[in-house]
Amino acid sequence: MTGGAKADNRSDLGQRFHALMEVVVRWLPFGLSKIVAPSLLGFALINGFTFAVDLVLLTVFRSGMGLPVPVAFTVAYVLAFGLSFVLNRALNFRSHAPVGPQAGLYAVAILINYLAFILGVGSALAAIGVQYHLSRIVAGACEAAFMYSVMRWIIFRDAK
Repeated sequence: MTGGAKADNRSDLGQRFHALMEVVVRWLPFGLSKIVAPSLLGFALINGFTFAVDLVLLTVFRSGMGLPVPVAFTVAYVLAFGLSFVLNRALNFRSHAPVGPQAGLYAVAILINYLAFILGVGSALAAIGVQYHLSRIVAGACEAAFMYSVMRWIIFRDAK
């Protein structure tokens, strides 16, 4: 398969994913269909999945391997957010802009996110005695709002 054929397949998959998100959004109750963007729903699904990957990796690194909480948070975070970038770029935002500048912006965004929410909120909660999974979930809620905003309006602003 050539590079062009691979790009066409990714584009088709992204278009099908977006079409599915549009259908689901139309069925949202309570007038939510008027305020929830298909990309927000796609972000929620993709990042819900990658957050589950993050928690599984966190458990493996912390409970399975005995790594310190900040190290376990960091390694799991970097791996999960790499997956999030790839899936959101291809499926949700369907970006065709050069990947290099986007990856650079994404790296800055995840660094800010990491320092503020993962180490800041997550580690602080763990340090005061909140169970590390729960502290990561609270930090995850904060990071979701920040990362969606950055991805939609800064990193993937070329999205269709």
